[in-house]
Formats: sequence, C-alpha cells, structure tokens
Amino acid sequence: MVRRADGQENSVESEHPVNPENAGGTAGAPGEDSGGRPGAGRGTDPATEAFIAHRNLLFTVAYEMLGSAADAEDVLQETWLKWAGVDHGTVREPRAYLVRVTTRQALTRLRTLGRRKESYVGTWLPEPLLTAPDVADDVELADSVSMAMLLVLETLTPTERAVFVLREVFDLGYDEIAEAVDKSPAAVRQIAHRSRSHVAARRPRETVSRSESRTALDAFRRATETGDLQGLLDILAPDVVLLGDGGGIKKAVLRPVMGADKVARLLTNGLVKVPGAVSFAPAQVNGHPAMVIHLDGELDTVVALRMDDGLITGLYAVRNPEKLSHMGRETILHR
Repeated sequence: MVRRADGQENSVESEHPVNPENAGGTAGAPGEDSGGRPGAGRGTDPATEAFIAHRNLLFTVAYEMLGSAADAEDVLQETWLKWAGVDHGTVREPRAYLVRVTTRQALTRLRTLGRRKESYVGTWLPEPLLTAPDVADDVELADSVSMAMLLVLETLTPTERAVFVLREVFDLGYDEIAEAVDKSPAAVRQIAHRSRSHVAARRPRETVSRSESRTALDAFRRATETGDLQGLLDILAPDVVLLGDGGGIKKAVLRPVMGADKVARLLTNGLVKVPGAVSFAPAQVNGHPAMVIHLDGELDTVVALRMDDGLITGLYAVRNPEKLSHMGRETILHR
C-alpha cells in the first residue's frame, strides 16, 4: 500500500506485465530504456507495447487534467486494466482509444478531487514535477503544465478542463474529443470557445523566455538567501501573490499573501526564524525554472514562479511532503 497526497491509501499491485505504478513516465520505468524512452523488442505482446509507447502521453493528459501526479498514476493504472481487457482486434487506433479511456477516467477522478479539496487544510496547489530539459523546449507544453496555468485550469469545470486540454494542448479534433467527454461535436466546439476565453483572461500576460525566468529566479534566490528586502522588492510585482501548500502537515500560509511589501517581509523574516541549515538550489519544475529549498540536507519546499512584464507576480510554495515525491527524479512529459 502507498499513502497518497490526499491521505488515502491505494494498492499499486498488478498481475499485468506493465507495472502501472511506474506508468507515469518517470525516467527508468519498466518498459523504457535508460533515457526514459519506450523500450522495443523486449518480448512483450503488441497490446503492452502499444500502452508503453503512449503512456508518457497518457500521463501528461491525466496530470494536466488533475494537477496531481499520484492521481494521474492511478488513472493510468485504471486505463491499463481496461486496455488489458479489451478485444484489441476491434481497436483501429490504439492512441485515440487510450486517450479516450484516460480522459474518461480522469474526469471521474477530477470530480472526486473537487470534493476532497473542500476539506483540504489551507491552499491546494498542484503537485510539482522535476521535468527534463526537453519539456522547456516545447514552449506550449511547458506553458500548459506550469503551476500558474494548472491553477488557471482549476477554475474550469471538469468538462471544460478536459476539452481545453485535449484541444489546446494536444490538438485533438472535435469529433475525437466529443467521444472522450460524451458530448456532441457542436457542444464541444462551444465548450472549447468558452474555456479558451476563460483561460485567456487569466493566464500570464506574456510568454517569458527561459533566460528571463532564470535571471529573475537568480535575483530572487540571492535576495532570499541574504535577506535583502530591497532586492526582493525590486523583483516582485506590486500585486504579487504568495500561495503556500503544507497540507496540514508542514507549516505554510493558510491564505494568500498579497502585495510586494507583505510578501518580501514574510520571506525575509520567516527564513531568519527557520532552525537548521537552509540551502537554495535552482531546478527545472513543470517545465520552468524554480527554486528548491533544503533544510538540513532534506527537501523541504519547492517554489515555482509566475512572471508578468518582467516581474514576479506569483509565488507557489509547496511544502506538503506527500506532494514532493516526484522531485527525486525527472518525469517525462509528452504530447
């Protein structure tokens, strides 16, 4: 049994040849070579090979819909079980079939997650992923899995989120999406237009280059490390918002902290009071530069940034240890 980020326990055992526990695209998972690419010629049957070939894509679909790697892995397990039991001779396009099943499973779980979040202690933030450099190379993919975008997607209904992800991120046709969400193509077009307008009004105002993000992160890290209040004020937007997620396990701000002065003082004063040795390191998280904080050598916090007009407008600090399990090795995302 494993304990999930929501506090529940799920079994990950399976009698099937693909281990769904590792079906989420983490580098080195069974069925992949040492670089995390789907393996071939391993003596597996065609159905298993088809699942392995598409599982990084399926994990990415599920994660973008759920914002939780643990739940995305559970969705892949459920998808595998359905795939293992289907008559594969009747499936003309395995990729389309698997995406459809994954979407339906994720929709069901997304509605359940909504009820869990109502009783979550403090602010709920998406589960951060340590991502490979090639995720950042795909600007659209990196934008879609950023912490800022995942929080924007949280404001959509489950069906709107599914339609937006499948259409805008994975460029699926309306007919294919209609089958996945059990709506007519005409209804899907309307939902896509509505969700696209909703996201456009809330997403970051401009695309920030990696060099700009790294520069801002370096300035933020130096100011935080040295307790340089003015240095923080120089890089924070006047309307910056800090969100913290401790999940009731670690201490974190329970409500958003707004405004550059309040955020800067909270950071500089809070770090002074932290017992033990604190270290800061850059990392690639959800396709973007982020800061990882260690306390006495142990991973303590992952801080992701949102940038607008050259300044930091959002800080997302995840401290809940049950959400940091995917920071130990790179997760491969694919579309």
